[in-house]
Amino acid sequence: MKKNTLNPLFDKDLNHVGWIDSNSQIFDAGMNWVAFVVNDHAWSASTVHWLGPVKNMSCMDALGKPVAWNPKAGVSTIHPPVRPPRATPVEPPPRPRKRALPASPARPSVPSRGWSILTFEQWLLQ
Repeated sequence: MKKNTLNPLFDKDLNHVGWIDSNSQIFDAGMNWVAFVVNDHAWSASTVHWLGPVKNMSCMDALGKPVAWNPKAGVSTIHPPVRPPRATPVEPPPRPRKRALPASPARPSVPSRGWSILTFEQWLLQ
């Protein structure tokens, strides 16, 4: 995996919660593979349960509200999405090497539809 492919994910309180790579894999802050993205939707790596849409590196809940976001892309929301058909499980990617803790971003504006009530950890376990 190339060095520059990982982008940090932050929650609404500016806590670093994970990483998203250019190949649409999602890792937690400890570099554990936790989700994958197919057709702009995130799926649990362990259960293949639908987690919600992913748009511009914003990971959203089933209501289209952001759970985690990337400062380069800003925060996105969408109207409640239609649940997609179940994704086919994918092979785990190689574990990326640990990265330095990213700098905290500036606090974004509150998204138009508000933040998800789920934490990143709750989103992964739903």
